[in-house]
Amino acid sequence: MSFARALYTAVTWCAQPLLKRKLRRRARAEPGYAVAVPERFGRYAQPMDSLVAHSSMDLMGRFVWIHSVSLGETRAAAILLRELRAQLPGMRLLLTHGTATGRAEGEKLLQPGDVQVWLPWDTPGAVARFLRQFRPAIGVLMETEVWPNLIAGCQQRGVPLVLANARLNLKSWRSALRLGALARPAYQGLTAVWAQSKADAQRLEDLGAPVRGVLGNLKFDVVPDAAQMERGRSWRLLTGRPVVMLASSREGEETQWLEFIRSKQLAAQADQAREATENIAKATPHSPGQQPVQWLIVPRHPHRFDEVQQLLQGAGLTVSRRSAWAGDAPVPADVWLGDSVGEMAAYYAMADVVLLGGSFAPLGGQNLIEAAACGCPVVVGPHTFNFAEATELACEAGAAWRTPGMPAAAQMACTLVQDPERLKAARAAAQSFARAHRGAARATARQVANLLGISPSSLAVYAEGDTRPA
Repeated sequence: MSFARALYTAVTWCAQPLLKRKLRRRARAEPGYAVAVPERFGRYAQPMDSLVAHSSMDLMGRFVWIHSVSLGETRAAAILLRELRAQLPGMRLLLTHGTATGRAEGEKLLQPGDVQVWLPWDTPGAVARFLRQFRPAIGVLMETEVWPNLIAGCQQRGVPLVLANARLNLKSWRSALRLGALARPAYQGLTAVWAQSKADAQRLEDLGAPVRGVLGNLKFDVVPDAAQMERGRSWRLLTGRPVVMLASSREGEETQWLEFIRSKQLAAQADQAREATENIAKATPHSPGQQPVQWLIVPRHPHRFDEVQQLLQGAGLTVSRRSAWAGDAPVPADVWLGDSVGEMAAYYAMADVVLLGGSFAPLGGQNLIEAAACGCPVVVGPHTFNFAEATELACEAGAAWRTPGMPAAAQMACTLVQDPERLKAARAAAQSFARAHRGAARATARQVANLLGISPSSLAVYAEGDTRPA
């Protein structure tokens, strides 16, 4: 073990009490963090023999392990998993996470024989217990998750470990270069890396990662849930006016939005300051014949739902939460609050235009691909470094627009929804943009199968129940 990794190991080992305290604190707002805490340290309730059962694949009953740390990565994993199950009939899934939202979303992906646990804290002991317990045939880390002891443990045990849908923004790249003595061996220890873009591939190669291809972004292969899309469209019809959504908003961005609302109200009602926040419709500039906007806010993190509601109500706005919609019909209010998880397709189908959260504060933005696949054009702020290439491509295609900040973005959205022809063209551009970049899921699944020694010609044999690759 190098000095850098030894020092890192000492820090992570000493930090375990802090991790436990953090989990207890997070569990007050999100009970999922209190679930199966011993798994975080490589301790499992089920004995290994009950987990490692016979499989229809010649992998000694071992798991195909996918790690998706949080909600976004889990949704990307779901897209890849669909192709993996098609190409590896009978595979067993070991699914790991780091956040409560990721675990809740991942539970929907499980089939009989699959297992879901927390990824262990990155100490040698916890990693060793995890690998002894599950003996995965291969590990697939989604997007950015590179843990030095986990990678070293897999190397020692001969477990191929790959980074799929890999991305590395400039900020993270610079940080990794500064920590080169620790980061470089970790990236070099991966078996293969499949990057989202050429820029991601170059940065990963700078750190010694074995980049084996640029396969694109898995999220372009998303198939919006048809039932959710229909539900969202019906909500919009019931509304009877254009809907603008602030999607995946992060802390501070709702406050920026409120400042825009207040500025418009004060400009329109300078002589009625007392009533400045009583009717949000007055916050949206519109001429006679134009319809006022219905606003929808969907916070990124569930533990902030109550906080955002209190913020909005404190500004004098009425709020209707999705969870309180009796009979699945929107309740009239100044602002609708999307306080459900797993319904983004419905929200995108309801919205005419989206303001993309995470891009108005210096947080790197959120994924705009799902919105585009739902035919919903996007307005972003200045901070999109986490999804730089997808954002630039969307802007070039006419599916998205970049603005310098929240006031300009909100104003653009309000203007766009009053122009039916322009809005129609933007919707078509969004869907075309999403369709044009599909194919990463199938290519990535094929690469995983190749690493397992399963050739395309053997897949038909597997489907017939043979237990050995051709």
